[in-house]
Parts: sequence; C-alpha cells; structure tokens
Amino acid sequence: MSVTLSPPDIREAPPLPEATARPVRSERRQRLSRLDVKASPYLYIAPFFVLFGLIGLFPLIYTFVVSLYDWDLLKGQGPFVGLDNFAAVLQDRFFWNSLFNTFSIFLLSSIPQLVMATVIAAVLDQNLRAKTFWRMSVLLPYIVTPVAVSLIFTNMFNEQYGLINNILGAVGLDPVMWKTETLPSHIAIATMVNWRWTGYNALILLAAMQAVPRDIHESAALDGAGSIRRFFSMTLPSIRPTMIFVIITATIGGLQIFTEPRLFDPITAGGSARQFQTTVLYLWEMAFFRQNFGEASAIAWLLFLIIVVIGALNFLLSRRIASAEVRNSRRRSRRKLERMRTAESAAGAAPITATATALEATPPTGQENRS
Repeated sequence: MSVTLSPPDIREAPPLPEATARPVRSERRQRLSRLDVKASPYLYIAPFFVLFGLIGLFPLIYTFVVSLYDWDLLKGQGPFVGLDNFAAVLQDRFFWNSLFNTFSIFLLSSIPQLVMATVIAAVLDQNLRAKTFWRMSVLLPYIVTPVAVSLIFTNMFNEQYGLINNILGAVGLDPVMWKTETLPSHIAIATMVNWRWTGYNALILLAAMQAVPRDIHESAALDGAGSIRRFFSMTLPSIRPTMIFVIITATIGGLQIFTEPRLFDPITAGGSARQFQTTVLYLWEMAFFRQNFGEASAIAWLLFLIIVVIGALNFLLSRRIASAEVRNSRRRSRRKLERMRTAESAAGAAPITATATALEATPPTGQENRS
C-alpha cells in the first residue's frame, strides 16, 4: 500500500495592514528626531573645535615640545635638555623684570578700564537722546588700528615736544620723562590700552545691563530705592557672569600685551634700560634676536601657566563673592520673615489685650445695680 504525500499548502503571508505600518514609521521618525537632537549640536560646534585644535591646541603642544630641546632659529632642533630651558628662564633677571613690567601695566590698565567701562555702560543704559550715536562713538577707539593709536600717543607723550609736556610747562611744572622712567612709561602705555579697549568692554557690559528685567527696577523704585542703590544692589549682581567674562578677557589681553609697548619706542623695543619691556616683548627678543627658540618656548609656557592660574583665581574669587551674597540675602530674607511673623503675632494679640483691658475696666451689670 503506497501513500502519496502532497506538498504543503504554501500561502503568501497577508500584507501588513496600513494601521500596523504607520506606528513603525512613526517610531523610526522619533528615533531619528532623538538622534538629531542629541548629535546635531555637536556637529554645529565641531568647526570651532577643529579650528581650535589646528590654531590653538597644536601650537600649544608643539611649543611645549620645543621648550624641551636646545632649539636654534637657524640650526633647528638640538639635543634634548628636559626642563633646563625653564630653569634658565627662571634664573634670568630680565624675565623677572619683564614680568614686573607686565603686571604693572596690567594693573594700571585693567582696573581703571573696567571701572570706566562699567560707568559708561550705566550711563548708556539710561534714556538718552541719540543712543545709537553715543554707542557708536564709544566704539570708535576700538576700530582705530593699534599703529595709529601708538603714533598718536607717542607724539603726545614725547619728552621734548609732546603735547602733555608742553601743557605741563605752560602751567609751570617740570616735564615728565615718559620714555625714560619706569612708572611714567607704564602710565603712558596703560593710557593707550584704556583708550582703545574701554568702549569695547562698555558695550559688552551694556548688553548685559539691558538684559536685566525692567520690572525689578520699577518695583525697587516704588519701594523707595534710588538709582545708585539699584545699580549696586540689582544691576551689578545681575551682570556678574558678564563681568567675570570681561575680567578674564582683560586679564588675558593685559598679560599678553605686545603692540603698545613695541610701538611706544620702536628703536629700543622696551626702553633703553628695559623699563617697559613686557614678557611677550622679551619672548620676541629671545626668539628672533637671540635665536633661542627653546627658552622662548619656555617663556611662552610660563606665561600661559600664569594666565591660567590668575584666571582660576578670578573665577574662584567671583564664586566666593557670589556665594557670600547669596548667604547674606538668605539671612536678610529670614530676618524679614521673622519680623513679619513677630508683627503678625503682635497684631493678632493686640485686639485680645485691648478686649481684656476693657473687660477689666467695665464693672459687671449686677454690681452697677447694687451701687
């Protein structure tokens, strides 16, 4: 007896209904949208990091590599010397002199610059006529090239025929040796820096002041706070992040100053006795006049570390000030709440006390009839 097996009945699977295909597509779209939200910001900022790696990070690392070798400008790479270049720079008195000049010019320029920029920004934040004109006028010194600024101020601070010494002579005062003495030369260079960068910082601070909500100022004015009180108690705390940014950028620019002292006396490039030679000027001299790229790279790295340390100190100090202000505000709010509670309790107890006194003073009805 033979059995014949028939092949299984193979049927095509029915197509998925349209109601089932739609959730699959929507799920894919949701995944793509989540991936776009997570990955697209990194793609947008990737060009900055690529440029930073090419023109910022790579030169920094390569400079550190050069500082470890006896590197000559013409001969090229020499033997490996390790940290000997750093030791030689730290023992060089000219390096410490340039560091002193840098910090002196930095303090004489940055502190007055920030104060004046804050005052100018506060004035421009008021309701003035022709606001655009005044803001553009403040920015004009920044547009002028550093060479033109240096030529103008060099003629003004000329020791023999300068404008300032002529005015001092007309008043009856002795002329000032702006290029020979240390402190006058630092003041002259700091004046150039302040004239060029004050308006730029003022506009940055002005943008931060305009972002402060006006409702806060109006409510404080209704409470009786004056304009000066509002400025110190409300405006300055509100623009603290921008102020930190301005301080850090001013620190970096002040410690890397090169153009103004270089063009203040083009013949000596730092003064006849190095009285206004900054650290970057000394680095330039070490690299292109002494042709010692190893020590010049060591100077660059030491200056970089100094800037990083000062920037970190500024950041920590600003955070401590901010935390102290937060603690003080919390203490003031607690005191106000305690006063309000005390006042509320006193106001609630006053009617009870008055009622008890009245009851004590008023005799009962039966006693009145007896008398």
